Amino acid sequence: MSNSKDTNLSWGGRFNEATDAFVARFTASVDFDQRLAPQDIQGSIAHATMLTKVGVLDENELESIKNGLTTILTDIENGTFEWSLALEDVHMNVEAALTSQIGITGKKLHTGRSRNDQVATDIRLWLRHEIDAIGAELTRLQQGILGLAKAQAETIMPGFTHLQTAQPVTFGHHLMAWFEMLERDYGRLLDCRKRLNQSPLGAAALAGTTYPIDRYMTADLLGFDGPTRNSLDSVSDRDFAIEFCAFASILLTHLSRASEELILWTSAQFDFIELPDRFCTGSSIMPQKKNPDVPELVRGKTGRVNGHLVALLTLMKSQPLAYNKDNQEDKEPLFDTVDTVKDCLRAFADMIPAIQPKKESMREAARRGFSTATDLADYLVRKGIPFRDSHEIVGRSVAFGIAENKDLSDMSLEELRQFSTVIETDVFDVLTLEGSVAARNHIGGTSPEQVRIAVQSAAERLSNRT
Repeated sequence: MSNSKDTNLSWGGRFNEATDAFVARFTASVDFDQRLAPQDIQGSIAHATMLTKVGVLDENELESIKNGLTTILTDIENGTFEWSLALEDVHMNVEAALTSQIGITGKKLHTGRSRNDQVATDIRLWLRHEIDAIGAELTRLQQGILGLAKAQAETIMPGFTHLQTAQPVTFGHHLMAWFEMLERDYGRLLDCRKRLNQSPLGAAALAGTTYPIDRYMTADLLGFDGPTRNSLDSVSDRDFAIEFCAFASILLTHLSRASEELILWTSAQFDFIELPDRFCTGSSIMPQKKNPDVPELVRGKTGRVNGHLVALLTLMKSQPLAYNKDNQEDKEPLFDTVDTVKDCLRAFADMIPAIQPKKESMREAARRGFSTATDLADYLVRKGIPFRDSHEIVGRSVAFGIAENKDLSDMSLEELRQFSTVIETDVFDVLTLEGSVAARNHIGGTSPEQVRIAVQSAAERLSNRT
């Protein structure tokens, strides 16, 4: 029978048998949680600083711990740190290296804490940093949208419902719809960050510690708004990770919708835009092909991120309080979600400003499909005809146009008047594409003036972000 020396030294004292080699590999997390090392070291320095204040460590011990951890972080950043699977996770790898460097003082660092509150703190610190980076990239994407929307405030294109031509809009107006979707995403990201920013450090394994720790101090040192309020909840809560993945799923859904439109618009059937070659690929067999691979991949990665959200919800749904080994499974979906979101945002932020609209193709598409039919109905209402009757009149005029292969704007006054005698020459002011978009000159409307106002207002909101 083996003794505890064959087991993990952080918990092997009560064990009389070595851990099975497969089980050791199966339960270890160091292969993926080593990316938390900077936050683990940051938390350890704050914890040691607090332990010194309350008299558990002296100043010399604190200085030794800080110097040792700084050296370890440098080794990790330089790629010279040797990670050990036998030590299970990032926390024990760092602690073992520290003890190897500075001796028994390194063993004192874990006083008053557990790996349970340690990892909960690390993930929050890591995700907070990533949220800030994602917020900055999301802002960069929105700035790119605003630049393109301002430049295309007067570019006519068809607006669609059911993917059928509905009413004319402008390309700038359409882009601002994307902006507003992303603006809600940014708000959700800030809400997630606010709820995340509480410190679990000091909750220990599940019930706190008998040492006279100062949780407010460590929370302040780590930039948290304050300590969490319940030790059981502190170590077992992963709501912040789920909430982030929910934000990510909605964001990727928005990017996927935009991707679908970009894919359609680059097709020969639409021919609305040109994407630069650097965002596309070709075919190995068809020389003429130019495939919109970047938006296609973003569209595809949405399913990946949605899956991670479901994985985390399923992970947490049956766990009793407090910490359980299940929670080790929170990191890989969260890490991959963050990486995927950052990559997709970077791709879009680089690609959107480089879009080249094909204005004539867009305008011609808007001209087809009787897109000013609603404007004609509104015109008749202003002439005193009830809307339902106006709807019927315009429907018959459209049927005539289909039979004669004529758009409403191509019909003569005499042809239009056969459907209603109230129609006069001023009708052509509302049947033009430019007149149609200009007439919707209200907040959120399609007129170039309103698009420019929306862009200016949005730019001011972005400038106020910190």
